[in-house]
Amino acid sequence: MKHGRSTWPELPYSAWKDTYATLHLWTQIVGKIRLTQTPWLNHSWHVVLYVSARGLTTSTIPYGHRTFQLDFDFLKHVLWVSTDDGSYKEIDLRPRPVAEFYADLMRALSELGFDIRIHDMPNEIPEPIRFGEDRTHAAYDPDYAQRFWRILLQVERVLYEFRTSFIGKCSPVHFFWGSFDLAVTRFSGRRAPLHPGGVPYLPDAVAQEAYSHEVSSAGFWPGSEGIEYPAFYSYAYPEPAGFSSAAIRPKEAFYDEKLSEYILPYDVVRTNKDPDRVLMGFLQSTYEAAALAAKWDRAALECGIGVPGRPRAI
Repeated sequence: MKHGRSTWPELPYSAWKDTYATLHLWTQIVGKIRLTQTPWLNHSWHVVLYVSARGLTTSTIPYGHRTFQLDFDFLKHVLWVSTDDGSYKEIDLRPRPVAEFYADLMRALSELGFDIRIHDMPNEIPEPIRFGEDRTHAAYDPDYAQRFWRILLQVERVLYEFRTSFIGKCSPVHFFWGSFDLAVTRFSGRRAPLHPGGVPYLPDAVAQEAYSHEVSSAGFWPGSEGIEYPAFYSYAYPEPAGFSSAAIRPKEAFYDEKLSEYILPYDVVRTNKDPDRVLMGFLQSTYEAAALAAKWDRAALECGIGVPGRPRAI
């Protein structure tokens, strides 16, 4: 790694929580632009962002017969607004209010010929403030923003490898800007009971469509007021009997009764001599706990870990 950077850098919640709060809102603005322009895809997969070699990207977004793309660049610390005709705008990522970032981005889109309107109230955030009125969140530490992205690079790599051992329906490895987490979700193929809704600041219809089928989902998120440290998580919906008491690897992982999820602190992975092995053990053991307890048809859904350049054996 150039300049002595750690592959799995430290990310203390208390040191970057203000930057985290601002960046969370900036990603919501960008994500809502994709949301409003993209036809609905099952489980809200059309709204997500993806990890890129420089940050986070929307991938291509349709606008009639035109196409544009929004890219967070955590090396240069700009948001690129680029179009299919070669035009582009740069929005600086620096300490400034959400309202200012929002105004600059919408102005840039307009100048490039895109007339776009979004629902300007944040989702899944307590006490939300409309983007255009938010002068409260204004922090941006480029070092911590880049650390977060570098962690996402490593997590995506391991999640992708984990994904290759499942041939049933499975999500891409993608970043949800509502909950600010990188996730991958496996499906049993069976319908689930109607989700009760009640997710704060998220329409019930969205939650119910997202959890229309049985899932085992895992990912990474940088913490919250409830768990003030970055962590990996894994949960099942609907949660089958016995899931919460399964034998999980590594020993530092635990079941959080409030969240109804297994939690593995990021620092356990970061400080281990073999982070990939520890994380893969958590992902595999929590998935097996869900699949065994819910009696998934594992023989029909699983396969060996993928190998570069080698077709899957059938």
